Amino acid sequence: MSDLIKLSAAELAGKLAAGEVSSVEATTAHLERIRAVDGEIHAFLHVNEAALEAAADIDRRRAAGEKLGPVAGVPLAIKDVLVTTDMPSTSGSRILEGYMSPFDATVVANARAAGLIPLGKTNMDEFAMGSSTEHSAYGPTHNPWHLDRVPGGSGGGSAAAVAAFEAPLALGSDTGGSIRQPAHMTGTVGVKPTYGGVSRYGAIALASSLDQVGPVTRTVLDAGLLHDVIAGHDVRDSTSLVEAWPSFADAAREGARGDVLKGLRVGVVRELPEAGFQPGVASSFRNALNKLEQLGAEIVEVSAPHFEHGVAAYYLILPAEASSNLAKFDSVRFGMRVDVPGGTVEDVMAATRDAGFGDEVKRRIILGTYALSAGYYDAYYGSAQKVRTLIQQDFDAAFSSVDVIATPTAPTTAFRLGEQLEDPLQMYLNDVATIPANLAGIPGISIPSGLAEEDGLPVGIQFLAPAREDARLYRVGAAMEAALVAEWGGPLWDRAPVLGGAR
Repeated sequence: MSDLIKLSAAELAGKLAAGEVSSVEATTAHLERIRAVDGEIHAFLHVNEAALEAAADIDRRRAAGEKLGPVAGVPLAIKDVLVTTDMPSTSGSRILEGYMSPFDATVVANARAAGLIPLGKTNMDEFAMGSSTEHSAYGPTHNPWHLDRVPGGSGGGSAAAVAAFEAPLALGSDTGGSIRQPAHMTGTVGVKPTYGGVSRYGAIALASSLDQVGPVTRTVLDAGLLHDVIAGHDVRDSTSLVEAWPSFADAAREGARGDVLKGLRVGVVRELPEAGFQPGVASSFRNALNKLEQLGAEIVEVSAPHFEHGVAAYYLILPAEASSNLAKFDSVRFGMRVDVPGGTVEDVMAATRDAGFGDEVKRRIILGTYALSAGYYDAYYGSAQKVRTLIQQDFDAAFSSVDVIATPTAPTTAFRLGEQLEDPLQMYLNDVATIPANLAGIPGISIPSGLAEEDGLPVGIQFLAPAREDARLYRVGAAMEAALVAEWGGPLWDRAPVLGGAR
């Protein structure tokens, strides 16, 4: 049974379709793994008691000859930012403790319709505000590579669950790097789709113009399989793109077997200097670029002069939108309520928000409210939106001469728990390489590129493509993954010293 957790989602799906293993067996193996290791990792906030029942239903339907989807019966972890009818949806916050949604997020509904088996809800920074999963109201998640390190954030729970073989697939959300940065820190694959390419309906909003839901997996093909399930137009999301999408799994297969890197023009951003990156991260990135050149790619320096202002603009736009989105948690309509005997509605609201929100959420609400206030709107929020436009123009200019842009995914490997908690600015800078893609609405993927020499922890390389060119990322990512795995003699995650030695 334990061998099942080591399979990729594609491999497991193949065995399920061939009748070599049942969904109940696969789900049982992953539930046993969660019981064995999650006490120390804390990737899950809630484990789905009905998972085996859902798996048994898939097995019955398959035995009856029903035509099922390509990933039917494969277990799935779900970031707790996505609402579900049968499990609590807290977004990592006390203010939503025990909240049961009357509907499923569209991506969750799509996953159920595809036959995926929800294993449970994964831990996250409160309302997705953080880069380490230490801002969860329910305690931090630990990195399976080293338990005293963070798994990244805000979606560290999903990344840790996949890295620790607790789930072959997971859903995450990415507002400024919350899928890609944890992938970098846990040796997994994370994809931020084009903005509007995946429905946000039922994703508890942080910053509506930046949020996007995407896959967290151990291989590029697995990410493509999950992306195929969740992509598509949703009339309930006004920002949802209407066009049909190609198969991202097919694009990954094409990349893995084809010579797609030959002649590929890969842009390297001049204004993203190595000086700000940990030596092992910079070295891994240079080695990856050398590998690309060996495989026939052309490395081209591109200029993106406004990238350096991306973090500052982001931390005005995001708090402004968050302060508006989080106003709904007011003690009146749903969620937590702190009673104030003899107090007014305003007194109860203030007491509830004070007790229910953590320090980082309060910090960003205050910052966002200030940025939107009379007399400061144009100077702060308005100026940040202008910078956003300039960054979009930088990308447009760069993609006129290159096919993809490559960067290190994050400046450092996984840092120690507690190391950056008292330094918000340093925490914010973890997303310096990932934020520009969210500001521009373009897709990005992070894949493992090696281990840093100084600490042996995973490093990721990020590829970015123009809007709507997600399939290009899957072709390039799968080709790069295949080349690196061949060089290493096996996948990077197979060398992770995870608990229980699932290798």
